[in-house]
Amino acid sequence: MVTDPISDMIIRIKNAGYAGKKTVSFPYSKIKYEIAKLLERINYFADVQKKGRKNIKLIEGSIIYNEEGEPAISEIRRISKPGKRVYRKLAEIHKIRNGYGVAVYSTVKGILSDKEARQQKVGGEVLFEFW
Repeated sequence: MVTDPISDMIIRIKNAGYAGKKTVSFPYSKIKYEIAKLLERINYFADVQKKGRKNIKLIEGSIIYNEEGEPAISEIRRISKPGKRVYRKLAEIHKIRNGYGVAVYSTVKGILSDKEARQQKVGGEVLFEFW
């Protein structure tokens, strides 16, 4: 049994990229689907789809690689964990790796990147950072 499904999703994405897989799949949930759609929106996934039957649903995403054959997501770090939630106000949202990285926030306006959260002037829970 997985105690932290978002961490499980993150590790699957990271491992699939290092293994050179074209796609990665993980069990469906609304929050994981919204995170995957965010990764597609900011060009870290090529295509995100819901797949599966009635009882077993999966999310499948196509991983994007750069010219050298390395995955676009080289490192992912989970910030807010089930045992310790981390929240940031609007003033505390900063750029990750001088703008080369992205932080993913759960806000009242949905799942947003750090840039989108600053534009919409909302803070929230920091789910994870990647670059």
